[in-house]
Amino acid sequence: MFDAVTWDLAVFGAIARPLSLTWDDFQALPQTEMDGDLHCVTRWSKLDNTWRGVELRLVLDQVEPTPAAQHMVFHCEGGYTSNLALDALTEPILLATHHDDEPLTPDHGYPLRVVAPARYAWKSAKWLRGIEILAEDEPGFWERYGYHNRANAWREERFAPDGEPAEG
Repeated sequence: MFDAVTWDLAVFGAIARPLSLTWDDFQALPQTEMDGDLHCVTRWSKLDNTWRGVELRLVLDQVEPTPAAQHMVFHCEGGYTSNLALDALTEPILLATHHDDEPLTPDHGYPLRVVAPARYAWKSAKWLRGIEILAEDEPGFWERYGYHNRANAWREERFAPDGEPAEG
């Protein structure tokens, strides 16, 4: 259960300045709205969502990833993880608190979730608690079970190629 007094978001790993944001700290960051779709690997999409939160790039600019940093892992409540390459930041990625002008519900990641509209929804990790920056890729939960590492919805990258390990 979410408690605004004890909740924090940790950013750590291959960075110059580790960061821990309280809920109040996070809420004080510049907020933005972003329109973006949500695509499920089971072949449905919810188009034209409006999300509100903090741009991931803004948080990462505060911690200064090292020159070796190439990947990130999102750590969530319950031990769930999802990974993305840092070069995914060429796309808009949001740390969202709201969906269509309403706070996220617990089922949809309250209080904080990643929103990566160009990727399948398993990359838009719910109940976010930490962002780890890494030099080497570390597959997330679904990638360890054969899901595609990049998960680009527009390229239909659902599963890792047959006979190949999840790619980096």
